[in-house]
Amino acid sequence: MKAKQLRELAEEELMEKEKGKAQELFNLRFQKATGQLGNTAMIPKTKRDLARVKTVLRELKS
Repeated sequence: MKAKQLRELAEEELMEKEKGKAQELFNLRFQKATGQLGNTAMIPKTKRDLARVKTVLRELKS
């Protein structure tokens, strides 16, 4: 998801997205550890998405 799209969302929606991405990252790491993850490229993609959400949230609070 692009930062421009994230800036259009409300703060509550961004907080939900942050929780969702953090949970998704946890699940991906768990799958990798148990050998069930097929597409390992999803981990860095999810980390970048989570960072984008956190950045936009920080911009809103400033």
